[in-house]
Amino acid sequence: MISVIIPTLNESMNISSCIEAIQSETADLEIIVADGGSLDSTKDIAAGYQGVIIIDSEKGRGLQMNKAASASSGDILLFLHADTVIEQGWSHNILSTFENPSVIGGAFTFAVNNKAWKYRLVEAWVKMRCALFQLPYGDQAIFIRKTFFEMLKGYRDIPIMEDVDLIDRMRKVGKIRILHRKAFTSERRWAIKGLIKTAAVNQILMILYKLGVSPERLSEFYYREK
Repeated sequence: MISVIIPTLNESMNISSCIEAIQSETADLEIIVADGGSLDSTKDIAAGYQGVIIIDSEKGRGLQMNKAASASSGDILLFLHADTVIEQGWSHNILSTFENPSVIGGAFTFAVNNKAWKYRLVEAWVKMRCALFQLPYGDQAIFIRKTFFEMLKGYRDIPIMEDVDLIDRMRKVGKIRILHRKAFTSERRWAIKGLIKTAAVNQILMILYKLGVSPERLSEFYYREK
């Protein structure tokens, strides 16, 4: 079984399309929505879908995903942002990837759910980053064998860069794969702050993180610029 874990916070505009895309898969799946205290109708909408498990958690993406993982039944964990939809057939893609026992996890190919040409530039940059550094982000739908997730003690309780931290630790214990199927994510980050500013802030954050600046200080910078 694949346990699909969706961390949410006020995602009423996105949660339906996310859940419906998952339910269109034919593999054995469970869906767990880990809510961090939504004030909108996110939980009510999710609860309206048969079989969806709702878990309440403290706010914090890492905390939410860890709590859902601990309650999951699957052998494989897929962490999916609520504003992201993966191309159909992804579940069997994951299962076939795990036929190689040396692979412990991976992610999907990044794509923006908008046809504007400027977003192709973002996609090209992410593709190059993944090819050079094997470094997918959380918006690419990270998946991992549950046994390894537990061995790594899950996501660290940090306010930002929890996805990069997990991937760094995954690479130290096994192989990861970036699958060709696309994970289409919303353009809302770039639409709100602008493409250039968003890209610049993201790069500054990554450089500072790799230089050893704490996630707490990075979070202050990020949300000040947001």
